[in-house]
Amino acid sequence: METLVLVVIAVVLLAIVITVVKAVVVIPQAQAAVVERLGKYKETAAPGLNFLLPFVDRIRARIDLREQVVSFPPQPVITQDNLTVSIDTVVYFQVTNPHDAVYEISNYIIGVEQLTTTTLRNVVGGMSLEETLTSRDSINGQLSGVLDEATGRWGIRVGRVELKAIDPPTSIQDSMEKQMRADREKRATILTAEGQRESSIKTAEGQKQSAILTAEGAKQAAILDAEADRQSRILRAQGERAARYLQAQGQAKAIEKVFAAIKAGKPTPELLAYQYLQTLPQMAQGDANKVWLVPSDFGKALEGFSRMLGAPGEDGVFRYEPSRDDAPTSRPEEDDAALASWFDTSTDPEVAAAVRAAEEVARKEVPSAMSVPPKPQLPVPPEQPYT
Repeated sequence: METLVLVVIAVVLLAIVITVVKAVVVIPQAQAAVVERLGKYKETAAPGLNFLLPFVDRIRARIDLREQVVSFPPQPVITQDNLTVSIDTVVYFQVTNPHDAVYEISNYIIGVEQLTTTTLRNVVGGMSLEETLTSRDSINGQLSGVLDEATGRWGIRVGRVELKAIDPPTSIQDSMEKQMRADREKRATILTAEGQRESSIKTAEGQKQSAILTAEGAKQAAILDAEADRQSRILRAQGERAARYLQAQGQAKAIEKVFAAIKAGKPTPELLAYQYLQTLPQMAQGDANKVWLVPSDFGKALEGFSRMLGAPGEDGVFRYEPSRDDAPTSRPEEDDAALASWFDTSTDPEVAAAVRAAEEVARKEVPSAMSVPPKPQLPVPPEQPYT
């Protein structure tokens, strides 16, 4: 009897445990449960602790409310230019109404996949291969709009659709690679030509600048040479003029001295005749002087010359009487104020300044690409005036 009571108690306890387990349901966060009572929709259980009527209520499906990412296998799609391409798609969607997701469609994931495939074929079918490869954003936008609108009645919101890969046929890939290679070679050739053109332009500009600078330098050098030659000619002419003037002055002074010495010696006609006879052999030394004559009236000529220059002395002989007025002695540059500059031997200030500027330019170090230590400069003595 006691054994039977214990069995009954155990069965009752087991039934109570089973009832409690059936009555208490815990729904995790971001999930929802569709509850049916006797096969009919009753409610959607929210996350947390929920109580059910045992053996009457049951959970039909648990729905994940988070955004889900589903990658579908590659789908063959024919483009407008009759080329078959394989396209992989990725769909981002979220269940917003668990009731519709359970009761409006048997399997919403398969439905989204099939709807994505058909919509993708409709969109890509109106594009060429080149447009398909370059219009991913446009295709993604169209797919998202169509899928979101079509899956709204299923309680699903499609966030976005991405084309993961677009694989054209192998032959088309080879042709595209050849075309891309040709385009790259074309761009490389164009860039090389552009570089050569720029290099030629730069080289021509450099040669132009070099020619201009060379011409400017030659021009300045020619101007300086002409100016130096002009100054040299002027100075040389001034020196020659002063030298000729001094020579003429010297000859004049020499003649005056000789004439004064002759006058001071009071030569007699006999002395003049003797000097004349000594001069005659010298006159006959030339090759062209073959015959020379002595005038018969030579004595009379000397006598007349003595009478003109001299005065009779106590013995009756005519002798030269020097003038009492001494010849004025003066420096050549004192004869005329305009001649004073002829004998100025100081350096022209403009010439000296030009020489100093040229020396400064010659001492400057010429910059170069290689770093060469500057050579020590010798001390330049100060410029001395010409004497």
